[in-house]
Amino acid sequence: MTNDPRLLKILQSELALMSRAASALQRSWNECKEINLSNVDMEETDRLELLSSRFSRLTDYMIQRIFRLIDELDLEAGGTVRDIINRAEKKGLIENADSFVHARILRNKIAHEYVEKVMTEIFKEVIKCVPLLLDDVMRTQIYCQHNYQG
Repeated sequence: MTNDPRLLKILQSELALMSRAASALQRSWNECKEINLSNVDMEETDRLELLSSRFSRLTDYMIQRIFRLIDELDLEAGGTVRDIINRAEKKGLIENADSFVHARILRNKIAHEYVEKVMTEIFKEVIKCVPLLLDDVMRTQIYCQHNYQG
């Protein structure tokens, strides 16, 4: 583990951004979790698309910025996205690597899907996965407080 003050300062800034993104996701989820997905109007579709976008961005942010930075601090940088996720699970940053991989796959589907019927299924999955992602945010924050600010 390194105590590089420059990396620790970057981590502090990145964690603050992650926290704000998680708060925005929580707000969107609260607005969407009770939507009847079998009969969605235009306003609800807009809210669901915002939720999906926030979910995608936070998932990607955690992998690309937070987990990679933590790996660098822990002197374990490198590897595939799956390697990064597996290390995150081993450190306790996330509860389950397979669930996070599912979120990553869902993120990719959100980015590339346009068919309305398929989007409804994606919205259902996002609504189901948001609490898991928010729990992983909390786990990551606790890990960082314990290991780098302690």
